[in-house]
Amino acid sequence: MLHEHRDAIAELRQKDAHFVRVFDRHNDLDHEITNLENAHADQFTIETKKKEKLKLKDEIYSMIVKYKAEK
Repeated sequence: MLHEHRDAIAELRQKDAHFVRVFDRHNDLDHEITNLENAHADQFTIETKKKEKLKLKDEIYSMIVKYKAEK
C-alpha cells in the first residue's frame, strides 16, 4: 500500500501514534478481508470491510500528504 511513500510511512510510524493505529487497522482489515473471501463469507460483510479499509487508506494518504507538506 502506497509503496511510493515508504520513507514517509516509516517516519510517521515512529513519530505519530494515531498514524500507527490507523495504519495497523488498515493492515488488519486487509487480512480479515482475505480470510473472509477465502471462507466465502457474506458479500455484504466483505464489502463493508472493504469500504472501511478504503476510508482508512484515504486517511493514511491525507496524513502522508500533510506530513510531506510540513517537512
